[in-house]
Amino acid sequence: MKLRSTETFWPLKNAMNISYPSISSDINTEILIIGSGITGALMAYKLISEGKKIVLADRRDVCNGSTAASTALLQYEVDVPLHELIKLRGEKCAVDSYNNGKKAIFDLRTIIDTIKSDCGFEFKKSIYFTSFKKDIPFLKNEFKVRKQLGFDVSWLNKQDLEKIGLNALAAIESKTAAVIDPFKLAGDLLYYCQQNGMQIFDRTNITNIHSQKGKCIAQTDSKCTITADHVIHCTGYESTETINEKIVDLKSTFAIASESMPEIPIGLKNAVMWDTSSPYFYYRATSDNRIIMGGGDEEFKDPKKRDNLLPKKELFLLKQFQKRFPNSDFKLDYSWAGTFGETKDGLPYFGKPDPKKNEHYVLGFGGNGITFSVMGMNSILDSINNKKNQDLEYYRFGR
Repeated sequence: MKLRSTETFWPLKNAMNISYPSISSDINTEILIIGSGITGALMAYKLISEGKKIVLADRRDVCNGSTAASTALLQYEVDVPLHELIKLRGEKCAVDSYNNGKKAIFDLRTIIDTIKSDCGFEFKKSIYFTSFKKDIPFLKNEFKVRKQLGFDVSWLNKQDLEKIGLNALAAIESKTAAVIDPFKLAGDLLYYCQQNGMQIFDRTNITNIHSQKGKCIAQTDSKCTITADHVIHCTGYESTETINEKIVDLKSTFAIASESMPEIPIGLKNAVMWDTSSPYFYYRATSDNRIIMGGGDEEFKDPKKRDNLLPKKELFLLKQFQKRFPNSDFKLDYSWAGTFGETKDGLPYFGKPDPKKNEHYVLGFGGNGITFSVMGMNSILDSINNKKNQDLEYYRFGR
């Protein structure tokens, strides 16, 4: 599956300063992680910290799947608003999921400090806004529910938003959000784990996995085998190739990044923003005064069709930006497209699809992939040890 198209912003910004070999011989290990994006890197960090013997493999160069295309807004809000999630999953699961997301942002900051990653982590506010009168009652209802359930939110009216440079009617401001450079963080995590004993093989395509005498035998297209007690799949949207259950609807999404600007809207200095459109648009700034925005999703995942749409989507996204920030001059510097997916409840999938196999999945779909990955990191050991865990129940397969 081709997950993204054209050169995305983060790899060009960082360039490749370290490389890893492909596999050339049979290997035995305690745990095999498949996928070297932010999810696989976080699982590796957790398991290395627990003294596990790990091999990590990826069919591409490291960090070059969805992580390279991520716009990396870290929010506790999931793609499904809280009042709707309560109807879908009940109050406890919904509120816990929002609180789990908040905790994940602070947990990630601790990890970044521990490995001393210069990945541009910055705490921000989150502004969920509407430009449509018809959506104001919806947004007010969401604000009321969050307030009642203890979330630190404020209501912003049109005048409040004008002061921060945003042309919109109303918004919910949340106090906890953040931004990072996801490519840099994933690379730093992998390097840290390698320095602490993990073996990493990129350009190593695993073609099949079978069980034999309680072990998982992974075979590569170079005819090498990796024998492990457990396999952890951190393959994101490509997991649809190995899971029979339909868990996600795959789509195409688009993003643009501006040139570095002398001055960015004050609101984007302090907050990440997203709106009530369906599909929604989202906006963030980078540490070098660029603006990244994304959206314009399409209901297909055909790479060729997606790539052909990119010039049209550039103009479409620029027009949307100009509507929302009429006083800012967005000069296009980068544009890219990628695969995006939504689950039926906006929540991730963790654990074992087949209880008889020691194959575990950590799949953070939607706009919260990074925070979901941190949440998955905190439950992976219980999945391996067959221990009960509330998150493994909330986010189980077959739900």
